[in-house]
Amino acid sequence: MDIKQLKVYIAGHRGMVGAAIWRELEAKGYARLIGKTSGELDLRNQNEVRAFFNEVQPDVVIDAAARVGGILANDTYPYQFLMDNLQIQNNLIDASYANGVSKFIFLGSSCIYPKLASQPLKEEYLLTGSLEPTNEWYAIAKIAGVKACEAIKRQYGKDYLALMPTNLYGPFDNFDLNTSHVLPAMIRKFHEAKIQGNLPVTLWGSGTPMREFLHVKDLARAVLFAVEGELKESLYNVGTGKDLTIRSLAETIQGVVGHRGEIIWDSSKPDGTPRKLLDVSRMASEGWQAEIALEEGISKTYEWFKENSEQIKEVQF
Repeated sequence: MDIKQLKVYIAGHRGMVGAAIWRELEAKGYARLIGKTSGELDLRNQNEVRAFFNEVQPDVVIDAAARVGGILANDTYPYQFLMDNLQIQNNLIDASYANGVSKFIFLGSSCIYPKLASQPLKEEYLLTGSLEPTNEWYAIAKIAGVKACEAIKRQYGKDYLALMPTNLYGPFDNFDLNTSHVLPAMIRKFHEAKIQGNLPVTLWGSGTPMREFLHVKDLARAVLFAVEGELKESLYNVGTGKDLTIRSLAETIQGVVGHRGEIIWDSSKPDGTPRKLLDVSRMASEGWQAEIALEEGISKTYEWFKENSEQIKEVQF
């Protein structure tokens, strides 16, 4: 059977990551993509998920569904970040196993690694130290998903694996200032300050932490690579292997947006993890690497933001 005729279910296909994966697979000729909105299928409901799998019988499942957010959201809603994500991934993984799904790709985040682990972060550092307290609820859920895929691969020999991307950005990102991650929040802050006469922009922390950023199209390419290949391990980091300070990120975004006001750093606010750079050598050894440079990716994301600013979603809990 032609691999492009496989039924591929993308959970979370309306989100930034899922939508990018859908576009990538569709562009490459995958003709039997399956998606359900949260209104059509509540992934937290085990009975609904089981009934859906029994009816549709997908060949490949890509889990891009999750409750996500930045430091403030994680800190404010710890129970939802833990329980919703556990329920979503457990239902998808177990239904996939029960229905003979041949390939399952679980998407997580680099926040699964210990806060003070050596840099760059290798896959084998998982569970070797304490997590960053501001997002441990989300991280614990994602670690459980990684281990579930590893257990199925080890016990049953099935092609279930986890891809752990670094900080993602791109079209369809969350630009809500209460719940978004740092890069989209900065794009919105600098844009709004610019159109209001280049007002000063206040940013959290000292600006000294180091971060790595991956355009979501590159992650989608990595997922396609995993769909079409047979990766040996159960866990792979997905990133650029390059990082920069939050201060440098802010200056880059300020330049792209064209804001000419002052940047004020509020050091009373938390910085989060000091550095979070992924070791991407395992994925590179399989033949994959990122392609989109950061400034190019930010420019494309800013153009998308301006074109879609009226429809930018505000996350509700």
